[in-house]
Amino acid sequence: MTKTVLLLNGPNLNLLGIREPNIYGNTTLSEVEKKIFAFFKNKQIDCRTFQSNSEGGMIDWLHVNQDADFLLMNPGGFTHTSIALRDAILGIQIPLIEIHISNIFKREPFRKHSYFSDIAIGSIVGLGIQGYELAARASLDYLR
Repeated sequence: MTKTVLLLNGPNLNLLGIREPNIYGNTTLSEVEKKIFAFFKNKQIDCRTFQSNSEGGMIDWLHVNQDADFLLMNPGGFTHTSIALRDAILGIQIPLIEIHISNIFKREPFRKHSYFSDIAIGSIVGLGIQGYELAARASLDYLR
């Protein structure tokens, strides 16, 4: 039976590979998505991806895809501000792994708080783009 994993990326992640490469690296979001699609290929996993710079866009996409089995999410700057996005995830009751390319705990004080860590199965921070691949592996293990 095919399962569905969502990969949701928040604001400014469309600028991966361009924005602050000293923090976020040179890999583009498209390249990240291709790696995740390749990982799930032939594993009976349907992967759906979405990126938005809009909190409402992210919430609407989650509502439309609430039938999914798992959520991989890099909420970007909404990590520290979005109670509404948190409530959307709680509302659809989907297991979540939170992903951050940089180590949010080694950055500015306001980045140390996440509205998602306590509702996530786990959080992967500071491992760069590899965090997406590790989260995909963990989601597969969880779904099996």
